Amino acid sequence: MTQCCFLRVRSLFFRFWSLHCRMALALCLQALCSLGGWLSLYGSFCRLNKHRSYEWNCRLVTFTHGILSIGLSAYIGFIDGPWPFTHPGSPNTPLQVHVLCLTLGYFIFDLGWCIYFRSEGPLMLAHHTLSILGIVGALVLGESGTEVNAVLFGSEITNPLLQMRWFLRETGHYHSFTGDVVDFLFVALFTGVRIGVGACLLFCEMVSPTPKWFVKVGGVAMYVVSWCFMFSIWRFAWRKSIKKYHTWRSRWSEEWQLRLNGHLKTH
Repeated sequence: MTQCCFLRVRSLFFRFWSLHCRMALALCLQALCSLGGWLSLYGSFCRLNKHRSYEWNCRLVTFTHGILSIGLSAYIGFIDGPWPFTHPGSPNTPLQVHVLCLTLGYFIFDLGWCIYFRSEGPLMLAHHTLSILGIVGALVLGESGTEVNAVLFGSEITNPLLQMRWFLRETGHYHSFTGDVVDFLFVALFTGVRIGVGACLLFCEMVSPTPKWFVKVGGVAMYVVSWCFMFSIWRFAWRKSIKKYHTWRSRWSEEWQLRLNGHLKTH
């Protein structure tokens, strides 16, 4: 009788272990396929744009991922569900798993690229590392994909604007009305979504008893990184606003002087 119970327990254990191994293998394969896809896309851009820099092509990949992840995470959050503000820590849905694996492959690619070319500072590397750890944690736990997906949406919603700003600067069109619109939208969305809505999401995460404690710690860390970005963005916005104001004031003063001197014809 004892031997029969032992054999049954051992059978259940191996069955459980085999199931989890298959699930882990499936997740690893999805992430590796995603990484291979982003590497292939980067290689294709490099072949198509041989006259452009490596950073140009990498930012094209980043722009593509931004648009794709915004659309997918928005569909999950607003349509497919569950709602992250009311169901943090809920079990992952199949669609959430696919999107997280897709994004995990991208972040591994981009982190490797940034380290190899030494193009980013410690803050961006910390952001990418935390993103990878958060996604891996949600996939391993099989839960909290809801709020990780919401963080993905908030993080990526400003990414296409950031890349557009860089492309405008590289092509000499940054100092224009288009550049001003892109900067305004970037600062407004970052402040409103990543800081404002992010604070509400973090509050819901912290007060909910469902998510694991280390998931909450990760959420706090990501929000601190967002504030570090926010300080530098606000400094940039303040300097640009002051510069625009002085330029406008100087131009207005010159036009006023010309009118007083009678050199400007009025129609």
